[in-house]
Amino acid sequence: MNQMSRRQFLKVTGATIAGSSIAALGFMPATAMAEVRQYKLARTTETRNTCPYCSVGCGLLMYGLGDGSKNAAASIIHIEGDADHPVNRGTLCPKGASLIDFIHSPNRLKEPEYRAPGGTEWQKISWSDALDRIAKLMKEDRDANFIEKNADGVTVNRWLTTGFLAASAASNEVGYLTHKTVRSLGMLAFDNQARV
Repeated sequence: MNQMSRRQFLKVTGATIAGSSIAALGFMPATAMAEVRQYKLARTTETRNTCPYCSVGCGLLMYGLGDGSKNAAASIIHIEGDADHPVNRGTLCPKGASLIDFIHSPNRLKEPEYRAPGGTEWQKISWSDALDRIAKLMKEDRDANFIEKNADGVTVNRWLTTGFLAASAASNEVGYLTHKTVRSLGMLAFDNQARV
């Protein structure tokens, strides 16, 4: 290109102008048609969700195949950002983009596990048993350590021996209700994953 003479430059320029003029006048090849295939998400069920990783709370679209029957086990096959979500507008960070691996990981816990005090083995328990145990232990601790009045006789209604860490992927409304519930129990040690 550096050795191009003036005459060669004019020839190349003239040929380029002539070619583009012919195309502009309609003398160009017909548009190539792509092969029509069924889109891979055409038969899937779309579900909206929130990314569980950080405090941003990006919106997700999860696509699943199967109806959960014996012949067609339900499985998520594709995850992408929700373009209608006001937070991320369809984009996802690398962690959010890898959620499909998180969902299908063989190491993912799918039910609560319990290890007895002094024990070495974890045993699977039902969600009902786990929630009942948590409620029972919280009630016992609150009954034993609740402070109704301070040394000056002022009503304080404090519960200082238990704390609560909330999830950051919840909506504002869920965060508001969580805050009201925890504070109504008298808990002062309350924080959100978004700050951690």
